[in-house]
Amino acid sequence: MTTVQYFSDEHLEQCRELSTDQILQFLNDFQQLHSRQKSKTKLISIKVPEDLSGAFRTKAERAKVPYQTQIKKLMKHWVLE
Repeated sequence: MTTVQYFSDEHLEQCRELSTDQILQFLNDFQQLHSRQKSKTKLISIKVPEDLSGAFRTKAERAKVPYQTQIKKLMKHWVLE
């Protein structure tokens, strides 16, 4: 079975406004996401409300999933959406 991805007209219009460098960067990032080799990681800092962070960690613990792993899964899902 082949997966087909559909894009909204709004998304396609935004894509038309990308520069060549932005398109190349996106394609490179996309290729890295789908490669079998591990990519380098980057330490980031993000401010998140304490109640949201606590609830997220609690839900991750209950699901027996490391919370940072879950954050990365959510980020990847959103990028590939």
